[in-house]
Amino acid sequence: MTMTPERWVFLGEYAKEVFGTEDEQLGTLMDRAVATGLPEIAVSADVGRLLKILVSLTPGRLALELGTLAGYSGIWIARGLAPDGKLITIEYEDRHADFAESELARAGVGDKVEVVRGAALDVLPEIRDRLGPASLDFVFIDAVKSEYVEYFAAIKPMVAIGGLLVADNVYGTGQGWIDEGYGTDEFNRLVAGDPDFESTVTPMREGVLIARRVR
Repeated sequence: MTMTPERWVFLGEYAKEVFGTEDEQLGTLMDRAVATGLPEIAVSADVGRLLKILVSLTPGRLALELGTLAGYSGIWIARGLAPDGKLITIEYEDRHADFAESELARAGVGDKVEVVRGAALDVLPEIRDRLGPASLDFVFIDAVKSEYVEYFAAIKPMVAIGGLLVADNVYGTGQGWIDEGYGTDEFNRLVAGDPDFESTVTPMREGVLIARRVR
């Protein structure tokens, strides 16, 4: 039996139904975001749960997220941190950051999350200087897709041995797919070929890359 477009859509919906259960706060967050004028963009609930599980498999002391938007994925990540863990999340748009801060507080994780405002490539050098090398247990990249290669270069020195780097949309988005020359192909090959990381990808949603620093 072969994979068909209809079966692929069904399996995606099946995964969200079975593995994507949300509490009321998460389940209504995007409705509030859209009502406020934010774009209806977030990881699916099953990917959110994957992020939480992956964070919890690390020491969970310090995590970094590129692309806060409404705070949906940040809540999942924060809930996977150690009790004294912290998430730093970077957001370019002030109104997105304002909304996310309110939702993080509503979810009960506001005290564990620092929202840094600005373009990721502009603020990453300051964050790198502040945190130091090998400081991050977990990184989630979900910002400007054409900048993923530059993000990786900036973030790599901060990832601790055993730390995880996760990136969303590595197969594509509504703007394009890797078989159409979509920009993340270079990023995927860069991470896959880096001897300091062991990496793979899951076809959940639009492709989620998972890489573990091994040296």
